Amino acid sequence: MTKKPTTGRDPSAKELREADRIGQLHPLQQKEHPSAVAADHSRLDHVNTYGSLPEYYIDQPFICRNCGKREIWKARDQKWYYEEAKGHIDAFAVECHACRKAKKRGGPNR
Repeated sequence: MTKKPTTGRDPSAKELREADRIGQLHPLQQKEHPSAVAADHSRLDHVNTYGSLPEYYIDQPFICRNCGKREIWKARDQKWYYEEAKGHIDAFAVECHACRKAKKRGGPNR
């Protein structure tokens, strides 16, 4: 039986603790962590910043600003957002999946 990849939605307490732990590691340790996803600077050519570009992405836990639910913005989703969707490099997740979905439907998350 293969393990289903996690999406960051409805993370277990263990997944949240691990994401918190990785976030507190030294950047060199984060870069070498198995869950880190390498950034492709050639795909970040749309970024116009004086700051440095990321070398890698790591899972980022966050609290939804609407409902207070904890989720994880997965490294592979960050890579897609920044490199494929051409999102702003300083943007980060602030709403959970359910609240974003409700906003797209035009109603409150219920």
